[in-house]
Amino acid sequence: MGKSPVYRATKFDLVVFGEFFSDMIFYHLRRRPRFGEESKTDSFLVAPGGGLSTTAIAASRLGTITGVITRVGADAGSLPTWNQIAQERLDIAACEYRKDMPTALTVCVAYKADRMMVTHEPINRRLEDLLDNEGVRTKLAQSRHVHVACALRRPAKWLPVLRSLRDHGVTISADFGWNPDISVTQLISIIRHCDFVFPNEHEARAITGTKTALSALEKLHDWVRVPVVKLGTRGSLLIAEGKIYRQPALPLPLVDATGVGDAFNGGFLHAFLHGSGWEDCLRAGNICGSMAGTQPGGSQGLPGPQEYKRQLMRMRKA
Repeated sequence: MGKSPVYRATKFDLVVFGEFFSDMIFYHLRRRPRFGEESKTDSFLVAPGGGLSTTAIAASRLGTITGVITRVGADAGSLPTWNQIAQERLDIAACEYRKDMPTALTVCVAYKADRMMVTHEPINRRLEDLLDNEGVRTKLAQSRHVHVACALRRPAKWLPVLRSLRDHGVTISADFGWNPDISVTQLISIIRHCDFVFPNEHEARAITGTKTALSALEKLHDWVRVPVVKLGTRGSLLIAEGKIYRQPALPLPLVDATGVGDAFNGGFLHAFLHGSGWEDCLRAGNICGSMAGTQPGGSQGLPGPQEYKRQLMRMRKA
């Protein structure tokens, strides 16, 4: 499956399964890019990308013992983005290295609060085949919580795995966006096994067929124990045991929205796994998401433990 990682754990608070990308990010553009024209900027960054990277790094930096399961190409050893994953104390022992494909690559162009992305990712097709590997299944079972951070291409492949994890007391969450090629029935069959789902407002309304974030949240609660809806600069909300909780985002300047939602997931799961109440879980997610947006790429602006605690105290007093 791969070479020995820099960091290896035997038990995990969190294991994240998903797609890894090397992100090439252009930001601080003078004007919105247009087809047929060339846009120039002095601001450029190469960073780990995708929900797997950002969620796992956010949680790990705060002290959560975290492992990742993904697939990368033969070029991974020479990629600074993949090397950063190991440097972040993320266990990569069960990841698959493919010699016949390059690691997935995304070019991201950030303009003000918006962004556009183009991705090359043949390597991520049939990613669910990793679930057939005994080492992958063992790693998932060694975790207190499993987070699924990838497109939901073959729901049926996940069902026996999720059932087994739940039977062994592992809690589960997912953030797989909105895939119009998957029916709502198929989607519900998966999220019924989740303790949390983390859609943004647009995704939540699309999944549920509702018109507001609140109505989407309430509909999701029919299927998921604790659904969470991310509202961008307006913060986030969740419903648990019939009660709605809401917390604002930090009022910080937004440089790049890439990975902000995934950073939220990592902060939220860190707080949950360390016994926090729902309001602090939302605060933790908002802190990581808001701070991630102050730097290009999903992981560059993430807080360490001291800054996280400082911001958490400020939000509690607000």
